[in-house]
Parts: sequence; structure tokens; C-alpha cells
Amino acid sequence: MKFIHYLETITGVGIFPLTSLAIFFIFFISVATWALRADKSYINSMKAIPFPENENK
Repeated sequence: MKFIHYLETITGVGIFPLTSLAIFFIFFISVATWALRADKSYINSMKAIPFPENENK
């Protein structure tokens, strides 16, 4: 028996792809909005974390 047959037995299985798409879309829009509205000095300080200026070379 293939996997698709198991899915056919679940009532209302058609709502899962739509729900997943909606969750992804809301998350993507939220992160994009946060990134565009974030304080630029905060972004620059997070960007510099891997390479602190006071580290000896």
C-alpha cells in the first residue's frame, strides 16, 4: 500500500497544504518586515560579531 492511500483515509487532509503555505507566508512576511524595520546599528553590531575589532590577528 502506498503512502497516498494512507492520506486519502484522513478526513479533511486537503487543508494541511493550505495551512502550511499560510504559516510559511506569514513567517516570511514577518521576518522580511522585521529585517526592513530593524535598527541599522543593531544589524551592523550583529554583522560584526564573528570578527570583533579587539581580537589579535
